[in-house]
Amino acid sequence: MTINGGISFWYASDDRTDPPRAPLTTDTTADVVIVGGGYTGLWTAYYLKRAAPGLRITLLEQKFCGYGASGRNGGWLYNGIAGRDRYAALHGHPAARRLQQAMNETVTEVIDVAEKEGIDADIHRGGVLEVARTPAQLSRLRAFHAHEVAFGETDRELLDAAATRARIDIADAVGSSWSPHGARIHPLKLAKGLAAAVEALGVVIHESTPVTEIAPGRAVTPYGAVRAPHVLRCTEGFTAALKGQKRSWLPMNSSMIVTAPLPPSVWDRLGWSDSTLLGDMAHAYMYAQRTADDRIAIGGRGVPYRFGSRTDSDGRTQPATVASLTALLTAFFPQLTGTEITHAWSGVLGVPRDWCATVTLDRASGLGWAGGYVGSGVATSNLAARTLRDLVLGESTELTALPWVNHRVRRWEPEPLRWLGVQALYAAYREADRRESATHRPTTTPLARLADRISGRG
Repeated sequence: MTINGGISFWYASDDRTDPPRAPLTTDTTADVVIVGGGYTGLWTAYYLKRAAPGLRITLLEQKFCGYGASGRNGGWLYNGIAGRDRYAALHGHPAARRLQQAMNETVTEVIDVAEKEGIDADIHRGGVLEVARTPAQLSRLRAFHAHEVAFGETDRELLDAAATRARIDIADAVGSSWSPHGARIHPLKLAKGLAAAVEALGVVIHESTPVTEIAPGRAVTPYGAVRAPHVLRCTEGFTAALKGQKRSWLPMNSSMIVTAPLPPSVWDRLGWSDSTLLGDMAHAYMYAQRTADDRIAIGGRGVPYRFGSRTDSDGRTQPATVASLTALLTAFFPQLTGTEITHAWSGVLGVPRDWCATVTLDRASGLGWAGGYVGSGVATSNLAARTLRDLVLGESTELTALPWVNHRVRRWEPEPLRWLGVQALYAAYREADRRESATHRPTTTPLARLADRISGRG
């Protein structure tokens, strides 16, 4: 029987139990207060404390560190960043290329820090294979590959159908693009390891402490306020729960399933030998990894958005989503038909109205934030944290000059327009994928192009 919910499979597979950290109990002060105990908040605390050991840093987390996307994601440590093309249009190609180069280097940075801090997060650097399975997907793949090369990723490889299936034996594969800038991780182990590392540096972490309001100079909780010159919002998909932030970032749902461990004979048939991350070029795209204990974890959009920007509590996902992800698994790998699905879960990611990740610090108020990663936050959160560090310390660096710094985004539409729009967009993307698969035409369906323009992705 599939275990549905329980936050995520990553929690079920991690046998290290940590005692809960005490909640805040009274008003207090700090030099920096960080709201959110996911990757962004933890990395920011880490780099700030490393750079300025004398800073008094308090981190507030509503549940426990890694409770949100940092403990539920697909374990993709890779160089993708939301909004790069828009930044190229706004600030010029060289500026966006510098942003991409910083992301390429960030993959190595995360791996190096994990090693330095003794964080065993099942990291394996096998790159990322993004595959096309229809003629329209192949056209997009070739354009995507050329686009990435133009942004400096000259070590990327374009593979034909035979070379693709030699990497991973994917049914109906007609081509792929492989990048070396990617690694498989166990996301929760990274989050828990980071929390332990920042605590060892002297950062005060209060769990079970929901923040209800962020204002200049203070973060307010039911148990007291933390006053500090700098207040940093690192809440990603949970941002809408804060006072005044309902329409800032949309909490988009993503769901995953994981198989039972597969025997060596199956892996031999699949040819998936080096833990390469696997994605595709569909409009309603998928993402997958081979876990350290030889399972396949695969994810995609289920019900993309809950009315009123609501978020779940325990990671449970809809049975129909479990069924669709299982069907997707067997479409890619027909030999896995009937394989046991042991766990299913979901989580939310933060989506700005223009789909651009951002890092911001308002020097006048001391308020800062980072996020809007649109599902690419495992590595992007690290780059964002190092940038926040430099901004808080008042330093002018290569990172603070990157084009995503202090980018402003308009707010999402009010309900019910927000809910209706997101449901319609993802229905359009699913229908576009269906049409492209049925017709085998080599061009992207106009329906998907229209959806891209309306959503802000195009």
